[in-house]
Amino acid sequence: MKSNIGKCRVLHLGRNNPLHQDRLGADLLESRSVERDLGVLVDNKLTMRQQCALVAKKANGILECIKKSVANRSREDILTSLLYSGEATFGVLCPVLGPSVQEGPPCPTAGEGTVEGYEDDQGNGAPLFLGKTDRPGSV
Repeated sequence: MKSNIGKCRVLHLGRNNPLHQDRLGADLLESRSVERDLGVLVDNKLTMRQQCALVAKKANGILECIKKSVANRSREDILTSLLYSGEATFGVLCPVLGPSVQEGPPCPTAGEGTVEGYEDDQGNGAPLFLGKTDRPGSV
């Protein structure tokens, strides 16, 4: 696999010999003192503690956005989206959520069917993950 040397850069985080030229084979690599990657600024003038504080602040901001978006949705909306997306069936959610789920049909026991239209993968022994050869219509 070939690498694009034009996109390779060296980030000097140390304070020793900033004029040193790094090479990849016979090619000189571009040197930088500041780089932004994945939305996080890396700068050689910051200490490790300052770098960690910036990354933690960015991560906490993302987590806060996720928390607010989930808090604005009702429990029924979350359950409905899980059921209709196919990520979980009602029979799988019932044991996890316990008796607080009263809106839907009663929780089935092992071996019983689940909500109409959903297969009970655990009750009939069907594999949870289908390989390429196990999928219907695959060759």
